[in-house]
Amino acid sequence: MGQGKGVRELAYVDCSGGGQVVVEKSVAYVGNMVSPDGTLILDVSDPKKPREIARLGMVAGAHSHKVRVANGLMLVNREFVSPQLAPRDFRGGLGVYDVSDPRNPKRICEWTTAGKGVHRFDFDGEFAYISATEEGYVGHIMKILDLRNPAHPEEVGRWWIPGQWTAGGEQPAWTGADHRIHHPLRLGNRLYTSCWLAGLRILDIDDIAKPKLVSELGWSPPFPWPTHTALPVPFPVRGRRLMIVADEDTARSDKEPPAFLWMVDITDERHPVPFGSFQVEAEDGSPRPTLTGCHQPCEKITGTEIPVAWFAHGLRVVDFSNPHSPREVAWYLPTPAQGVPRVQSNDVTVDDRGLIYLIDRVRGLHILERV
Repeated sequence: MGQGKGVRELAYVDCSGGGQVVVEKSVAYVGNMVSPDGTLILDVSDPKKPREIARLGMVAGAHSHKVRVANGLMLVNREFVSPQLAPRDFRGGLGVYDVSDPRNPKRICEWTTAGKGVHRFDFDGEFAYISATEEGYVGHIMKILDLRNPAHPEEVGRWWIPGQWTAGGEQPAWTGADHRIHHPLRLGNRLYTSCWLAGLRILDIDDIAKPKLVSELGWSPPFPWPTHTALPVPFPVRGRRLMIVADEDTARSDKEPPAFLWMVDITDERHPVPFGSFQVEAEDGSPRPTLTGCHQPCEKITGTEIPVAWFAHGLRVVDFSNPHSPREVAWYLPTPAQGVPRVQSNDVTVDDRGLIYLIDRVRGLHILERV
């Protein structure tokens, strides 16, 4: 049992650490960080007594730490972590499953790509928007897959940061894979796409085969952290269109302060403007170890309070009704798993009942409610 304000724990699931958790029709799907654990499926119809109903594994040397569910389909990523440990015939990509009966997930197909595979992705039930590696490109690019026939996923569009396509004669102006597609999120005919140390891009997908750049925004340098998630708010706040942007507290030295959350005005989407931010009050700008600060906001926005997974600070619930000055209204700090020095809250979501699901990247899932 942890401690908190405005949040109480309903249940704890002692499971392998996770990279993502989503909930669909009282079933929670957890993408695990480390093989041999792949995807854990839980019945949470009684949130005080969650129970495992299915489990998928993953081969050594790879993980499937991300998961999406829509229209009776479950997509899980397949990504190399230590290629030398993986079976020779293993390929990175996506696993596509029928979860119309979540107690018995049935594999439909495996879509594969070159290189490391797929990292993060969005899925609207028909199309998947993925960050994937590919021959001839430096780092992950964005691909759009048509899954209307889930047995035969088809790539129908792609986009990359100019400089990534080295096989096409482009020359990157950065080091290694520092600039790459990290996490596309769809809202309407736009993809809000984080690009790691290249900041973020807003893409027009009116023509899904030919995504077009609308605008870009970045702040590294001078800030050291990579941009993890660019999350559009699906309703206006004080008459303005907003985007909540999370930098990930990694890819920096321990001599620098931890990452935080940004508020960006996209009322004029061709000129996005950062104009507010939120940092945990305990952080005073002093150097801290990596994986202390911000990681991932809840991608299901239901109002002007948003839960955020804040690595070593657990869950932070942020009120952005005044987006110039976001403020913390609740928090929950889980007790670290046995033998683990500190919490590593990695992802968070909410269900249709308003319950909060907080997954630790090392171990454990907490089911919480606001009080």
